[in-house]
Amino acid sequence: MALTIGIVGLPNVGKSTMFNALTKNNVLAANYPFATIEPNVGVVPLPDPRLKQLAEIFGSEKILPATVSFVDIAGIVRGASEGEGLGNKFLANIREADAICQVVRAFVDDDVTHVDGKVSPASDMETINTELILADLQTLENAIPRIEKEVRQKKDDKKSSELLDTALASRTVLEAGQTLYAAIHAGNTDIDTTYTRQLGLLTTKPFVYVFNVDEDQLTDEAFQSEMQALVAPADAIFLNAKLESEVAELDDEDAAELLESVGITERGLDQLAHKGFHTLGLQTYLTAGPKESRAWTIPQGATAPQAAGVIHTDFQKGFIKAEVISFEDLVATGSVAEARAKGKARMEGKDYVMQDGDVVEFRFNV
Repeated sequence: MALTIGIVGLPNVGKSTMFNALTKNNVLAANYPFATIEPNVGVVPLPDPRLKQLAEIFGSEKILPATVSFVDIAGIVRGASEGEGLGNKFLANIREADAICQVVRAFVDDDVTHVDGKVSPASDMETINTELILADLQTLENAIPRIEKEVRQKKDDKKSSELLDTALASRTVLEAGQTLYAAIHAGNTDIDTTYTRQLGLLTTKPFVYVFNVDEDQLTDEAFQSEMQALVAPADAIFLNAKLESEVAELDDEDAAELLESVGITERGLDQLAHKGFHTLGLQTYLTAGPKESRAWTIPQGATAPQAAGVIHTDFQKGFIKAEVISFEDLVATGSVAEARAKGKARMEGKDYVMQDGDVVEFRFNV
């Protein structure tokens, strides 16, 4: 399954610079609003050092990591939901994403214009969230009369009734100025997200916040704690987009040296890919052989047949069993044969719940 993260934010917060570094694309990054008009899409490998170790054990010709797709969506301004700036033209792009990555400007640079004339992370987040909330309220304004009519016509239709209850409850949350994601994760509502997705509500989507900071803020724990508190329960990531651009051009050794020089150990963009996986409740399992070592994306809680279906639907239909070795056990024993000899290989059936890092060979009949 593919993971798509939509990158949103005010104009001139560093979205396109970050996207360029993330995807190593050469997207226009300019010092004026709406430099991004059509959304740019980049597919990025999820960093996974386990694959290199697997490739060494199996003599694999190729390494195929899991991937994350990022969509760089044009800057949103105050009033976008009512047609200001480029209006709500880009809401469809956000709607197609699995998660929303909101880029927030915290860096100070007099040469880079701020659309509101001042740097204020809290104000910027409020603007973006307000526009997304207003867009959802417009969606509900159109949907509720239609659903009410369906309920009247189909009095015993439980699904229509539950959809209406969800729409009304969602409107209450949104009118209070809260995103549905924040309300649901704070336990302020028991809204069924199955129905909110059916309604196409943007603020139900998981949020990740990326603060584009000055270099000295990369290690400023007090500042980072303050920003994390602002966005809770969502995850916050702190990076310097210009630094990430420089790191993207270097080999691994030089990149590590540059990161170390500013007091950090991991690229912010690698953190973003991993946090996106975490936010969406995803994990990876691994397969390996002479041709390739590969990571496959599955939801947490997926069973072995469901995991097999990610490779091919026939694998799920004809699933018999799966031979499973934890990555740690395979590395410790050094080979599948040794893992089997030491009792570290398990034959699992249809009810087995996959664990992150399982190395699997599926047995199936088609």
